[in-house]
This record gives sequence, structure tokens and C-alpha cells, in this order.
Amino acid sequence: MPLPRTRGTALRHRLAELRGPDVPAKALDARALAALAANPGCERRAILDGAGVNKAVLADALGSPSAFGQSQFAFMRGNAFEARVKADGGAELLRLVHEKLDASAEPPTRAHVPELSAVGPEGRAARTALALREATEAAAWTLLDHPMLALDVAGSPAFLEPDAVVVHPDGSWTVVEIKSFPMLDGSADPAKVGAAARQSAVYVLALEEVAARLDPVARVRTRVLLVCPKDFSNLPTASAVDVRKQRAVTSRQLARLTRIEDIADTLPEGTCFAPDRPAAELTAAVESVPAAYAPECLAACELAFHCRDRSRASGAVTALGRSLRAELGDLTTIDEVLAAAHGESGDPDDPAVAALRRAAELRAEALAHVPEGTPCR
Repeated sequence: MPLPRTRGTALRHRLAELRGPDVPAKALDARALAALAANPGCERRAILDGAGVNKAVLADALGSPSAFGQSQFAFMRGNAFEARVKADGGAELLRLVHEKLDASAEPPTRAHVPELSAVGPEGRAARTALALREATEAAAWTLLDHPMLALDVAGSPAFLEPDAVVVHPDGSWTVVEIKSFPMLDGSADPAKVGAAARQSAVYVLALEEVAARLDPVARVRTRVLLVCPKDFSNLPTASAVDVRKQRAVTSRQLARLTRIEDIADTLPEGTCFAPDRPAAELTAAVESVPAAYAPECLAACELAFHCRDRSRASGAVTALGRSLRAELGDLTTIDEVLAAAHGESGDPDDPAVAALRRAAELRAEALAHVPEGTPCR
């Protein structure tokens, strides 16, 4: 007799139907989660990522190919640099952790590097949790190379793979993020450091879930180690990055995400995002899920070009930026904004409407003093 279907298995079955029965799932990573948390109102991204849909392939099938992603050259360079950092059992990496984060501890003359291989992401996550517990009890330097962590995201588990996690002799845990962009004179590109901090914050949250299951609860450090090439060489250097702010923001945003099963329940029967579906059918499936496009999506989502075209076609104010959208209150389209500015609609007591009308008056006054035929510069 078949076993009764649980809520979890029912959800996985539903997500597999949405992805396509023969389409393998694309695993969520910390970079995607950081971007997802930055735009929690986008149900389209939530359901596509939750279902494991490859958004780059989907964008190609929709006729809006994405330019988002890392070049093959940068990927290879990053892998080569990471291998150098972790050479000799991670001796240099542990030296940097000791120097930047735990100078009062016993120097790491040698470290244990446990084997973390197992069958499937669930098996690897369980093996990682066991290795973390054993390392914490051993009270010695331990390096976990590419551990697997699980984090619940909108009702669906996401499996994450940080570059490394170091267990200190005092039993605390540190996330290590290895990047191939350089540190010049001790500092790196602030935008890239910020992105690395947001990504590391996701790993910290996932580690905290593992730590909470231990007795006593292990301490997850909120200062992570960012390792980069020094100046223009391939020699590693590092900086301690405090991710408390990024961790708090990401935790709050992930908690606010609409649960994936709630979104799935609103979709029409037979909805499927498999890229081999006819273009019209695939477009209808994607458009059946509300999106929350903003220009920031261009740097974080493979579907950004498709969503931007649809947002512009509908005249959505969000296409001009989230900050502007926030200032316009109930005015959600450009047509509504122009009508309010010209006095054709809108409540004059609404601060946004009043500001628009005042701006329109000032513009008209300024243009009234410009001689006719003056070219625009």
C-alpha cells in the first residue's frame, strides 16, 4: 500500500510539476537568496527559485536572454585562487583566520579537515552537521571545505555551499568567503565587498540553524573572513567583515517572503515553466505570477530584461526605481502620475499629488520664460 503523501512531499511534487517533469532542479545558492531577500515582494522570483527553475534558460526561451552571471574566465580564475588559499590542508587560510579574527587562540599548527562527501544534498547537509558537532566538541582548529548547509526559504529547503567554515578552539564557527577581486592597499571595491557580506550573511543564518540544534548551542561568529588576492598578485590577504546588519536585514526579509505553497495554489491548473513549452504558453505561465521589477533587478536576476519590458509596457512606476515608487504612494502607473500632476485626477490633499502638481507648476513657469525655438541642451 503506498505511503500517505505528507505536506512536504506534496509541495515537492507540485514544484516538480511547475518546473517540468523531466527538467532537473537548479539549486538555490547564497547569491540568489541574497537577491531574493532584497526583493521579497517578487512572487515570480520566489516561485521560480523555489521550484528550481533555471531562470537563465527560461529567459532564453522567452526571447529575453540575460547578460547576468559570471564570465568563464572569472570563474576559472576564482577556482584557481581558492585552490591556492586552501593548499596544504588550508594552512594559509587558517593562519589568516587566526591573525584577523582570533589572535588570542593557540596558533593553528595543524588542523583537522573532515571528509564531508555523502549522497545527495540532504546527506551532505547531515554529514556537515555531524562534522560541526564533532569539531566543536574536539576544541581544536577544524577546516570544513565546502560544507553543505540547509536553510528554510518560504517553506522550501535551500541547500547552500560556503567556500569554507572554520571551527575555532573555543568551539565558535566562522564563515570564510573567498573572492577573486583584489584588495588594493588593504581595501577592496565597496560594492563587491557589500555583495560578499550579504552572501556571507545567508551562510551565517544557515549555520545558526545548525548551531541551535546542539546542546549547548554553538556560537556562530558574525564577523566573517573575506579572502582576496593582495594588490595585483595572486597572494592571499584577508579582512574581517562584520555582517550583523546584513544578517538582520536578510533574516527579516526572508521571514516576510510569501510562502511558496501559497503562490503555487494561486496559479492556473497546468501551469508549467519547462523551457520546451511553446513560447506563447510559456509566456502566459510566467505572466501568471506577479513580479516586482525594479532597475536593481538587472544586476541580480536572469529574468530582469523580460520583466523590464513588461513593466515598461504597462507603465509601472517601479520601472523608474523603488525610491521613486515609495514617494508616489497610491500612484502606481506613469499615466496616473501624469494625470495627477496635470490636475486631471487624484486627491489634492494627498502629499504625493500635491507635490506633483507643485512640480508641474514650477516646470510650466520655467518653460514660460524660455524663448520659443530655443534648442534643448
